[in-house]
Amino acid sequence: MIRRLLLSSLLLGTLAVAASAAGRLDGVWRLDPAASTALDGWTGIDLAIRTDGTRVAVEHRMSWRSTKVTKTNTFDTAAPVEIPAFFRIEQRHMAVYPAKTGTTHATAAWLDDGRTLRTEAITPVEVSQGDTRLRITSEYRVSEDGAVLTVIELHSTRNRPLVYVFRKVTAQ
Repeated sequence: MIRRLLLSSLLLGTLAVAASAAGRLDGVWRLDPAASTALDGWTGIDLAIRTDGTRVAVEHRMSWRSTKVTKTNTFDTAAPVEIPAFFRIEQRHMAVYPAKTGTTHATAAWLDDGRTLRTEAITPVEVSQGDTRLRITSEYRVSEDGAVLTVIELHSTRNRPLVYVFRKVTAQ
């Protein structure tokens, strides 16, 4: 009986952390280019993030002049997922293209008492030397006041992280 009570308390605590994290991460976030890694090839990015239980959808709204691209990666903090058309912010100008066949294996977890969402994706890509797999570990960190989202990406092919800073878009 005590064991069940402890397990129930642990589950409710985990759900409460996820719910509070979702409330902080949900919304539309606009890139602050001056505070971010250079985005050669894009002039604007909005992230629209939606949580639904353990699922977290990260929608990328990219623009360059009249070109508009919208792509969504959906993660699950309860189980690994397979994403057939995984989108990377930097893929436009790095000559590292999504493989024509293949699926991205991705995991996600809440860290820091729900203030950070960490994702890891193993994605097949095409480079000039052929096909390979790229590992991308990302952290989505919300500031204490909830106004700033910092996305830090580490790639298995780079020694330096990509850092993107976003400001929360409020109703106009």
